Amino acid sequence: MLKQRVITALALMCVLVPALLSDSQVPMTILSLTLCAVGTWEWGRLNGLSFTGSGVLGGVCSLMCAASWHYEILLVPNYYFWLICTALWVLVASALLRLGPTRWLNIYLPLRLVAGVWALFITWLAIYQAKAMSINFLLSIFALVWMADIGAYFFGRAFGRRKLAVNISPGKSWEGVWGGVFAVILLSWVWVLIDQSRLGITDFSEIPNQIMLEQLSLFSLLGRKGLFIQILALIFMVSMSVVGDLLESLVKRSVGAKDSSKLLPGHGGVLDRIDALLPSLPIAMFWSLI
Repeated sequence: MLKQRVITALALMCVLVPALLSDSQVPMTILSLTLCAVGTWEWGRLNGLSFTGSGVLGGVCSLMCAASWHYEILLVPNYYFWLICTALWVLVASALLRLGPTRWLNIYLPLRLVAGVWALFITWLAIYQAKAMSINFLLSIFALVWMADIGAYFFGRAFGRRKLAVNISPGKSWEGVWGGVFAVILLSWVWVLIDQSRLGITDFSEIPNQIMLEQLSLFSLLGRKGLFIQILALIFMVSMSVVGDLLESLVKRSVGAKDSSKLLPGHGGVLDRIDALLPSLPIAMFWSLI
């Protein structure tokens, strides 16, 4: 199993890294569109659709992304759009976690399907806009989610005592969540120092123009708002990345599935890899535009 996980992870990185580092928008746009389409197909399967029906659902998400890209719809960052998306994520996720896995299937099926398609569409949209801002910005969002997951895993293994959501994901603990927060704050501090060194500044108020501002990472953009806001925002983002993970676990538990699919040997499915990114990317866009 470990060998499979490593091989799959390396293969994914061989695709992700060139697309991420490319100066062109096209590779990352196509890659993220593909992943979101496959994720939508998995969402359909988890919610009881047939293979063909799930394929149609994935096609709908693909067409939404492609139409937005081709006709340049919603491609320009808008504060109010991402504010609404953030509010919806917080409100809907809170309600669903309170319902628990036993009542998930009682929700009207078309409503569940639309919610999944919309969540994956705005994830693609956030990736497009974040990449357009800068590679540094998009990479910092990915790194935040990855570091939160790593910190939660090791702190949870070492100190985990109080269960976070035993009926949804028994392995998660409150100590793991705070370990993820600590790891992300540490990462943020290092990343900000690197940004300052790269730009040759000691204070972000010294940034002379919009071009340099657009080269900043998420951590540095938050740092411009003050230490208190920066830490508060990071805690919120780590919390919502955990919520994304919990929501996918809730859906899988409600239907008795271990993974969203078997497409990625050793890792499960696409949704299993991007669940924490689904809320994190839209919320990062919101924070960047305040």
